[in-house]
Amino acid sequence: MSDYVIQQIVNALSVGSLYALMAVGLAMVFGILRLINFAHGDVMMIAAYIAVFCLGAGLPLEAAIPIMVVGTVGVGLLMERIAYRPIRGAPDVAMLLTSFAVGQILQNGTLLTTRLAGKPTLIAFPSPEQLSGVITVGVITVPKVNVVSFVAGIVLLGLLTLFVTRTTLGLSMRAAAEDLTAAKLMGIKVDRVVATAFAIGAALAAVAGFLYSVQAGQINPYMGFTPVLKAFIAAVIGGFGSIAGAILGGYVLGLLEVLVTALAGIGDLLPAGSVSPEVRGFLQQWLPSSLASYRDAVVFIVLILVLLVRPQGILGTRDQADL
Repeated sequence: MSDYVIQQIVNALSVGSLYALMAVGLAMVFGILRLINFAHGDVMMIAAYIAVFCLGAGLPLEAAIPIMVVGTVGVGLLMERIAYRPIRGAPDVAMLLTSFAVGQILQNGTLLTTRLAGKPTLIAFPSPEQLSGVITVGVITVPKVNVVSFVAGIVLLGLLTLFVTRTTLGLSMRAAAEDLTAAKLMGIKVDRVVATAFAIGAALAAVAGFLYSVQAGQINPYMGFTPVLKAFIAAVIGGFGSIAGAILGGYVLGLLEVLVTALAGIGDLLPAGSVSPEVRGFLQQWLPSSLASYRDAVVFIVLILVLLVRPQGILGTRDQADL
């Protein structure tokens, strides 16, 4: 059972790292513009398609990843410049609807591009050799992509933390998150700060989208909905607008999902004689294997409980965001 617990902890850290990378992009943009960018998931989808076309063209992984990140950042910057900058200062509902519109444009643009290229709607994502296979430590078996997801998440989130706390531009982003108008009056170039937030968010979304697609094994133009929903939940749990909260929320969400999956059918997995027949019967009745199919419902129940107890999230504040 100890090996089983360690295995699930490793899985939770891997999933949590992906959710944290997704949620940080949402939190950064919301912290500065108070915009819930639901097109963020479609940016991840664009990154996955760029990676597929690069790998399909025979480019090595070392070349495909930089091209994917640069291309995705370009999409993020264009999205900010064309769609969001002209309506900056507009009512929140206008910005929210714009984010939905941008997402639809990205989805349908990708669908049109794949059809013109003669590709099917559902495309198998090629698993790079470097991310294929498993790593075995004793009786613990971990897919390589899970290890890479955890390491990449920790490294990128650590670099981001250093950026927002140790650089002039990062401190400017924090100031803009406190009060955008006051930051502008103090001489901070708000346009550059906002563009930087979108660029960083797009870069993190690119890495998350690539790793997410490797694990899923397939992509389609509508694949961004589930990741952005999970990122939104993670950001809300941790505290919307807070980078630290988004990171914490991502790992909490990953732990919750893995915990529900691990507990499903636990009564059948326990070694014979480890518990009494009464306890085994209780676990089989209340934690059946079918519980795993209700994983998302359990997550939403926890989300509601968090909002009832602490509406601003675990690390959020009631009146303002804090990068």
